[in-house]
Amino acid sequence: MTRVVPVGLFAAGVAALLAAGGPPAAARQDKKADALPPPAATSDVEAVEKVLLARKDYEASLKKLWQHYTTTGDKLRQKWTEDELMAYHLMFKPSYNLDVHDVPPPTLQATTNVREANELYRMAMEYRGKGTGTEYVLNMRRAEVLLREILEKYPNSDKIPEVAYALAGLYESRAYNQMDRAARYYERSFQWARGSRTDARLRAAILYDRQLNERSKAITLYRDVVEHDIDPERIRTAERRLAELTGGKK
Repeated sequence: MTRVVPVGLFAAGVAALLAAGGPPAAARQDKKADALPPPAATSDVEAVEKVLLARKDYEASLKKLWQHYTTTGDKLRQKWTEDELMAYHLMFKPSYNLDVHDVPPPTLQATTNVREANELYRMAMEYRGKGTGTEYVLNMRRAEVLLREILEKYPNSDKIPEVAYALAGLYESRAYNQMDRAARYYERSFQWARGSRTDARLRAAILYDRQLNERSKAITLYRDVVEHDIDPERIRTAERRLAELTGGKK
């Protein structure tokens, strides 16, 4: 004989299982803290390198497949590869470790006017922020690829401070929402351009302060804004927040 379990008891049992599977309320962190990426352990380097290589190989293989089907006139499979490539570019691909083949060191020197780098930058700006929905995301991905190509091929270009600033804006946008990456590239923007007059320092400080909860780093950057910036409004903004964070201490 089949035993019928009352709906109320079943629902109560499911609730109990869910409660048992999670941590006690006192141990839960707030949602904002949960969203923050913890510092990557040094032991992740080899695995991250393999992931990055696998991504490149996967994309390259799809492009070769697309070329094959284009050459042979197989329109159906050509469309399949196009759809898969689009899905790959739309897929969220975080930077698991910013120091592994991602953010170049602060020691790069922006010394040389490189025509090829200038052209890549112009092309990237034509894509950045254009379109809506899926097209917007794809255009932001296209801009990222072009900007990163400059850093990889022409690291001595005198445009790398602008490239870093543009990349920071991309990673801060809704197309990426990778705030740790954005903050690091804002830092590179002013580190690669002595006497930089942009708001990169302040933007980095605000990200470390408001988004990443790295207050000590934010305080250092706010102080740098006060010391190095020449924009009165940015200086006032930094001074106000410094007073809040330090209790008025300089």
